[in-house]
Amino acid sequence: MLRKASIKDIKSIHSIVNSAAAKGEMLARSLGELYDNMRDYFVYEERGKVIGAGALHICWEDLAEIRSLCVTESSRGKGIGRMLVEACMEEAKELNIAKVFLLTYQEEFFGKCGFTLVDKKELPQKIWSDCIRCPKFPECDEIAMMRRI
Repeated sequence: MLRKASIKDIKSIHSIVNSAAAKGEMLARSLGELYDNMRDYFVYEERGKVIGAGALHICWEDLAEIRSLCVTESSRGKGIGRMLVEACMEEAKELNIAKVFLLTYQEEFFGKCGFTLVDKKELPQKIWSDCIRCPKFPECDEIAMMRRI
């Protein structure tokens, strides 16, 4: 079942995201950061257990970011990630946001979801609001992708 996240989901999201981060698949997130941004998250729950999560974070009047999109390793390949992406895109559409971007190591997956490569220079709001605080800045090895609505 796909739904908006609640407070009780944060520790599960933290576990899913940081397990993937430990394998180099994405950046880690702190519990504090997840609690601060809880309203951005969608989760996919199966038999009472969160097995996937992803967030739509608004960056600017016409720009939002999909963040921390991840599905547990044992549940991948079932379309859950795509459902989370589409939930984020539908919310962006409802909010009249024209462009959704992401930074990722998963180019193939997001390409199948309709995202195309863009230069990070097209995302100055992201660079100066979040990236500047990242331990990988300025040597970021993630790629930027965008999908217009």
